[in-house]
Amino acid sequence: MAIQAVSGERPRKRTRRRVKHPWLRHAALIALGVLAALFLSIVAFRFINPPFTTVMIAEKLKGYTFRRHWVPLDDISPSLPLAVIASEDGRFCVHWGVDWGAVREALDDGGFRGASTIPMQTAKNLYLWNGRSYTRKALEMPLAYVMSFIWPKRRMMEVYLNVAQWGPGIFGAEAASRYYFHKSAAELTRREAIMLAVALPSPRLRNSAKPSARMLRIAGAVERRLPILAQRSNCVLPQP
Repeated sequence: MAIQAVSGERPRKRTRRRVKHPWLRHAALIALGVLAALFLSIVAFRFINPPFTTVMIAEKLKGYTFRRHWVPLDDISPSLPLAVIASEDGRFCVHWGVDWGAVREALDDGGFRGASTIPMQTAKNLYLWNGRSYTRKALEMPLAYVMSFIWPKRRMMEVYLNVAQWGPGIFGAEAASRYYFHKSAAELTRREAIMLAVALPSPRLRNSAKPSARMLRIAGAVERRLPILAQRSNCVLPQP
């Protein structure tokens, strides 16, 4: 009778399959790193002032020497944040970063024009780029939500007014006030504040000191809205 040989070999262990596309893992790690860095910077900027923005870097690469002098919100005329709310984001004090009512109205009109809130514009100025694109809008929205969750409203307005662009190389309310009106942001009159607010959507084309007829029409509409919006814009006023 033949004796069947018993093999002493151990069964082979199953080996894990190698990832066919290791670049996917690297891309995922890079994306996670970028998201973590963004989140940490948002937390940090609640307490410290951003030293620069992506828009400032873009201006520098174009050869501009940018002007900016950071000032706290208490050193800016109260007329300016109120005028900016009336011009740019009437529901600033009640939404959490995105005004979906304004988004729906803008989409009904065939685009996103007019739907950009102050938190979305702050996100764009800090982290993204100028120009109109749906990609940028899609990135602005989650950033605006995170920033609105972490920053108080007054801090959001303070950062926005200090990083907003008011012309080639002109950043922040203080630099804009001195450039256009030869005075500090604290000394702005209501009319001057309105003209600065009206220039924000197109800072390269609109001159607050020499307004066009269209700017004057928009400024008139903003001035008429101010008494109504001032009653529900207490979130940016000094707290007693």
